[in-house]
Amino acid sequence: MTPPRAGRLSSEARERVDSFLQYLRDERNASDHTRLNYAVDLRQFFWLTGPKRLDAIDALDIRRFVAELSTQQHARRTIARKLSCIRSFFRFLCRAEVLEHNPAEAVPTPRLEKRLPSFLDEQQITRLLGTPSARKWQGLRDRAILETFYSTGMRVSELAGLNRDDLDEISGTAVVRGKGKKERLCPIGQTALDAIARYMAKRPKPNKLKTPYALFVSQKCTRLTVRQVDRLLARYVRLAGLPSSISPHSLRHSFATHLLDRGADLRSVQELLGHASLSTTQIYTHITPQRLRKIYDQAHPRA
Repeated sequence: MTPPRAGRLSSEARERVDSFLQYLRDERNASDHTRLNYAVDLRQFFWLTGPKRLDAIDALDIRRFVAELSTQQHARRTIARKLSCIRSFFRFLCRAEVLEHNPAEAVPTPRLEKRLPSFLDEQQITRLLGTPSARKWQGLRDRAILETFYSTGMRVSELAGLNRDDLDEISGTAVVRGKGKKERLCPIGQTALDAIARYMAKRPKPNKLKTPYALFVSQKCTRLTVRQVDRLLARYVRLAGLPSSISPHSLRHSFATHLLDRGADLRSVQELLGHASLSTTQIYTHITPQRLRKIYDQAHPRA
């Protein structure tokens, strides 16, 4: 299902979608990426319903949309995200008193399969972090990036957005801008701080940088983008002989898993990850075989 041409939307729908996207930007502090996804989702939905009045759209239209996505073999998580977007859009129209009720509330979210997060064990982490070469400043940068990922559990967008002034070496903390532009203080270990210091000592001088305030910069002397960090990690994952499925989020999962394995409580891990809800953090309560064996040896009288 492809997004429709502008003419497929009624003028009323187009106006309300634009207002919704502006609301997401101005009041919800949604990222450009989130707003782009919502725009695509809504245009896909209206491509199916056609240029009908908003107050004529009912739960049956939304069920047809969900069924169409399922027919096209979209993943359940993708369908759930698109349905959440539509539900949020109609909730926005109800608050604005454009509609009296939200037709999407009567449409259930598809049951999602529970997936354990992928993560690396401590030996694999050590192998990955030791992969970048220290012969050039780019290798020192890459080592600093990997150490920072594992030391803080940051999201890739948070790491790419770090500025030099966000780091406080004395307190060992970093100011991190998370989802919705919410800021939090994140502890950062001495190993990562040392790696950053080695990189900073060798990277191009400020007068050569196009974004001198950015912490991690590219060979063209501009701030590294999220996509560049993704590609950078994929390269070292391949060089380290690790599964190709490993992503920046896998390092975030590894950070949380290793903290819990060593006795950290779930609430503290929630704060470190910047999760708004503890239920989001609970995916990390999976038990690794090593942890299960340790619990067994400690608790069973005949272990």
